Amino acid sequence: MKWLLGELRRLQNTARWSYQGCASAWAREKSLRQWAVINALSVALSLVVEMSAGERALIYALGILVLAAELLNTAIEEVVDYISTDIDPRAKRAKDAGSAVVTLTAIAGGVAWAVILLG
Repeated sequence: MKWLLGELRRLQNTARWSYQGCASAWAREKSLRQWAVINALSVALSLVVEMSAGERALIYALGILVLAAELLNTAIEEVVDYISTDIDPRAKRAKDAGSAVVTLTAIAGGVAWAVILLG
């Protein structure tokens, strides 16, 4: 029983920290809010366009992955900016790679939509 209470406490802490991370990014990152709007539009469109449950699930999952990628990109940028304000090519590469993750996940979502609509 003690083990279970400890695990529940850990789960509660994890949920709280995750919420704090999302709330902080939401307040500071315009791009996260923009992707959320795009996801809301994507969900709305998926309810109008005829598609299977599996196709709809893919669209939703890829939309969530775009948001996760944007949160990861935000984390990279925050850490790089915390470490140094100096201009360094390694910092630029790290930030650019984080941005590329967002772009690739967004492209995956676009490809899924294209295949569904054209297929």
